[in-house]
Amino acid sequence: MIHYKIHVHHELPLSIQDQSGGTEGITPIVVEGPVPPEQLRKFAMHPDLDAFRPPSEQLAALIEIAGLPEGRVIAARQDNVILGYVTFHYPDVMERWSEGGMEDLLELGAIEVADEYRGCGLGSSMLRTAFEQEQLESYIVFTTEYYWHWDLKKSGLSVWEYRRMMEKLMQTVNMVWYATDDPEICSHPANCLMVRMGRDVPLSSQEQFDRIRFHQRFMY
Repeated sequence: MIHYKIHVHHELPLSIQDQSGGTEGITPIVVEGPVPPEQLRKFAMHPDLDAFRPPSEQLAALIEIAGLPEGRVIAARQDNVILGYVTFHYPDVMERWSEGGMEDLLELGAIEVADEYRGCGLGSSMLRTAFEQEQLESYIVFTTEYYWHWDLKKSGLSVWEYRRMMEKLMQTVNMVWYATDDPEICSHPANCLMVRMGRDVPLSSQEQFDRIRFHQRFMY
């Protein structure tokens, strides 16, 4: 399968408040991608991007993902500092979602925005950028949402409030809830599987994905 990557670039004016509550000014934020590994090497990570691993290690992971044939990294940055990112790649070989080696099944693996920039719309902007110019219409794109990955402490949200926030975010690119009997997702009612079925995905791939979603055939 040929993985077409069409670079998309946007500049967003973003109002940043100073410590007194006033507005410091309009700061241009670049949202772009897929970003190639050679460009990512020129950037630094915002120190708050530590949800999964230390920022320097996370940057190394982004560079590795961007270098994969199917890998995609969408980034939001101010100058050379990455403020947020979204990753797409094949599911890990240790996960059930890799069963069958589907070439047209991509995982939205991570989405993270630095603390002070949350609530500014960067997450939805990065997602919309990823799907622009119909470059993901040949894929089934899925994400597994686990409550233990959510930043409940800093957000101040309950598990269910955070779940609704993530659903609303994913719905900006028409990702919807899908049922599954995956034990890890079923281990807590707030966990969920969200999926976007690309327009050009063949019926055979849709049926294969159904077989992966449900190992107990009586459930679908």
